[in-house]
Order: sequence, then C-alpha cells, then structure tokens
Amino acid sequence: MDKSDTTTTTAPPPGAEDWQHWAMVMARANQMMLEAWADNLAKGSALPGFGFGPAAAPQAADPMAWMSAGAEMWSKGLDAWGRMLGQVSDAGKARDRRFGGEAWNDPIFDTVKQSYLAISERLLGTVEEIEGIDEGARSKLRFATRNFVDAMSPANYLATNPEVMKRTIESKGENLLAGLKNMIADIQRGQVTQSPDGAFELGRNLATTPGKVILETPLFQLIHYAPVTDEVLETPLIVFPPWINRFYILDLTPEKSFVRWTVGEGVSLFMVSWKSADESIRDVTMDDYVAAQVQAIDAVRDLLGVKAVHTIGYCVAGTTLAATLAYLTAKGEADKVASATFFTAQVDFEDAGDLKLFIGDDTMKTLEQLTAESGVLDGRVMAATFNLLRGRDLIWNYVVNNYLMGNDPPPFDLLHWNGDVTNLPGGWHRDYLQRLYRDNLLVKPGAISIAGVPLDLSKITIPAYIQAGREDHIAPLASVWKLGRVLAGPVRFVIAGSGHIAGVVNPPSAGKYQYWTSDKPAATLEEFQAAASETKGSWWPDWIAWLREQAPKTVKTAGARIPGEGKLKPIEDAPGRYVRTR
Repeated sequence: MDKSDTTTTTAPPPGAEDWQHWAMVMARANQMMLEAWADNLAKGSALPGFGFGPAAAPQAADPMAWMSAGAEMWSKGLDAWGRMLGQVSDAGKARDRRFGGEAWNDPIFDTVKQSYLAISERLLGTVEEIEGIDEGARSKLRFATRNFVDAMSPANYLATNPEVMKRTIESKGENLLAGLKNMIADIQRGQVTQSPDGAFELGRNLATTPGKVILETPLFQLIHYAPVTDEVLETPLIVFPPWINRFYILDLTPEKSFVRWTVGEGVSLFMVSWKSADESIRDVTMDDYVAAQVQAIDAVRDLLGVKAVHTIGYCVAGTTLAATLAYLTAKGEADKVASATFFTAQVDFEDAGDLKLFIGDDTMKTLEQLTAESGVLDGRVMAATFNLLRGRDLIWNYVVNNYLMGNDPPPFDLLHWNGDVTNLPGGWHRDYLQRLYRDNLLVKPGAISIAGVPLDLSKITIPAYIQAGREDHIAPLASVWKLGRVLAGPVRFVIAGSGHIAGVVNPPSAGKYQYWTSDKPAATLEEFQAAASETKGSWWPDWIAWLREQAPKTVKTAGARIPGEGKLKPIEDAPGRYVRTR
C-alpha cells in the first residue's frame, strides 16, 4: 500500500451520551450478575468467573453473609478496574456524605468505598492528563466522566449499599415495594420528587407576603407588596426574577423570604411574576422581555409619581436587565433607573461553566424537535438539565432515598420550588442559548439590537451592586465577575458563600455562610479576592445599606404606596394566578 494514501484518524473522545449509555449498560450488567449470583447462591453452586464455590457461598439464611458476599463480589470487580487503570491513590479518606453511615465502616464495605473513591479519582484525573484535545472537548469529557462515576457509586445499588441491604432485610423487601411505587409515580409525572406533595402550598406557607397584583399583561403580572413601616424609601424597587423559574424563590417561607425582609426594611417593593409559557406566548423574543421590563419600570414610576426606580435582576433576568439598561441608555432614558442589583447574573458567557456543554448543534436540534408542535419547551426538560449539573445531590441522592430505601423525601421549601417547573417559549430559549451562551454577542457592542436599537453595555453608567456565589455551578463566580468589568458606572461586587440559590436566599436570621467585599480597585478576580475581607452571615444588610446610599430620601407610607390605593387597582391577591399555572 502506498503510504502517501494512508490517512491516520484519531477517534474523538466519548461524549456525554456515550458515557451515559455505558453507565446504563454497566448498571444493567451489574443487575444481571447479581441476579445470576443470587440464583446460583440459592442452589449452592459456583458463580462463574468470581471464584465462589459451594464451600465459599454463604448460607441464604444468613443475611449478613449474604450482604458481605455481594460486597465482596463488587470489591473484586473494583480491584480489576484498579489494576486496569493503574495505581490509584488512597482517595477514600476524604469525607463523602454518600458513605457517612456507620455501616460503611464494615471492613468489606469500607474496601468497596475506598476502592470506588480511588478509582473515581483516577478516572477524573485521567481527563486532565489527556493530551491533544482542546479545552472545550476536555470540559465535555470532564462533565461526562463526573456523571459516569457518580452513576456508578456503590451507594446507588442494592447489593453494594449496606444501609439499603439492612433496610431490605429488616423490612422483608417492603422498602423496595415502596420505592417502586415512588419510582412509578415519578415516571408518570416526568421528574424526580425532591419534596413530598402537599407539604407546601402557595399562599399557605410559601409566597405569603401580603400584596396585590396591580397589572397583568400576556407575559407577566406585577405584584405590589403591602408596606409595614410608617415611612419608605421614596425610590421604589422592582424585582425581575428569572422566567425559567417561579418568582417565589425570593418569597419562600416567611423566615427565608427576601421579599418580606426587604419590605420590613422600608422599601416599596414590586415583583414581576412571569407567565409559564403556553401557545399564546410561544413566539415571544428577547425584545418582548426587555419591553416587559421597561413597561414595569414605567408603570411603577407613573403609579408613584417618581423619576426613577431601583431594579434587581436574578440570573437570566439579570442578563436581560443589562440589555434593558443598555436599551434605555441608548434612547437617552437611563435616568429612569436609579440603581441595578444583579443576583448571579452573566453577560459575558466565555466562562459560563458546564451549561455551555448544552449549546451544541445536537442540543439545538433536539430542542427544536421538542417544541416543533406547541412552540413551548416543557419545563421538566430544563429542570432535568439543572439537576444533571449536580447529579450526585439532585438525582442519585433521591434514587437511593426514594427508590432503594423506600422513603419519602423530607419537606424542603427550596426543593419544592426546584420541582415547580416553568415552561419556556421554545424559540426564545434556543435564541438565548445560541446568541448569548454560544456566540457571546451581548458583550459585543452593536451585535444585538432591541426594537432596532443597538445595545452597548459598556455605555451603562447606572450604579450597580453585583452579587456572585462562591460555589455557583450555574453562573460561575469568574463569569459573574466579568459583568462588573463591562459596566461603566460604579460597581460594588460581593461574593456570597454557597451557590446559585442558597447564596442568594440567605436571611440574616439564619446566621449562615459569609460574604466578601473590598473597596480596593481590582483588575482581576484574583486581585479582588486577595484584598477582600470576610464578613460572617448574610450579605443582605450590606446590600440594603448600599441601596439606601443611592437614594436615601424617605416618604410617608400613604396613598399609592399602599397596594390598590393608586391608579392601578387590585386584580387579585398576591402571589397571583400566573405563579400557580403549570
């Protein structure tokens, strides 16, 4: 053969679908081996390939021997993996709550745990050692490998989880029947149950801050909350929550409610409640969401007779708030907004984290197919994506608890909200992923226009408070930091302990976490962190002090400051019907 005609090709690294497929294959293989082992064990015969003969087989009447034999078989398999992968370190000494129970200290199960953790470390380390691939491919492989090793945890399987095996023996299998019932129910509803049905109800123990819906459009309702102080800041505040979730993440149980706390601090507070998409708003675009924010700003200004409002944009609504500010600036109307607060918001998506793994052509094609008929993306698709980003905590944790242990999940308001999904306009969702996440156009002056007006975020001079989560896996700290580098006005940047939700929803009364601030100029995130000082507890008091500094004047609580007393009459009580519509 002529060597000049020979083409050498390198197989591409496995993608997420490949690893997920093999995870399922291995799980099924594990199940088949265990079934064969159990059958042979009952007959007192050997299990081919694992060296268990009649003399070695424990008696079926001995539950502890049965447990140990299953774990020993798994341990032998892990040992084979370890030899194949080469020398691995003793990673099992690290704390891991999956293996926190006392039963995992049994010598055999401890070996299983140690081996699994060591092999997981080796697999993840191998991703960093692979040469000849770009960072995008490495990120995909890292994400897929992490999900693979999480899926293959011995904690996820009956025969290798001593706590599940103990429960199965004690309950004579009733836990598995209960778990099967839970699993069937979840299959029918299309998502994993993370908080039990009936534990929480809007208006009863969630979203209970008193207020009135005073404006309704096809896209949103505007809620005006009732004041509780004799005086309030003259400049009101409008909150724009993410349309991919329900607004009541900021109005959970009363002790966690950012809304209730802010009203108590003497702020006239308004909340936008986005409509969960149906076919009536299937064709809305970025222009419509920016127009909605402008409409809410103008409605509140007119209602209270004020020149400007404070604004908050959370997550993706913070992204569109930046677009709104650029739009108003370009039109010479920036003075309508006194300040802008951004909760975990991104405008430069270069370092947007693992969500960038879901912006490829295949994903776009799938999303288009899912929305071809109705034009609407089922919110459970988005919820599954976010759960996959933290599969160990938001998927496998519930597989073990709900399906293997047969328990109901404990009541948790935040996880109830997490499961209360919102449908999305399909075309707008794809456009958001393509133009912002993939093409990163929002930070390129003039690359995006709203109603024919080119946007330039670098022209925004409105004072901004930017909050980022130190452990945020949805809007990474390094990505949120870049927002402050884009804006031209004064910026206060705050790093909050914890992540995308708990870092935001952290009331002072909880006494949890901490935050970092610095008044020294910093060109990079590393410089900021080096100079920043740590303060224990919630960052909310820091924010409210900053907000008062922007416009300290107060007025008496009267007239239109009371919901329904102005020209916008009450439509219904808060939290309104839009937030209840699935």
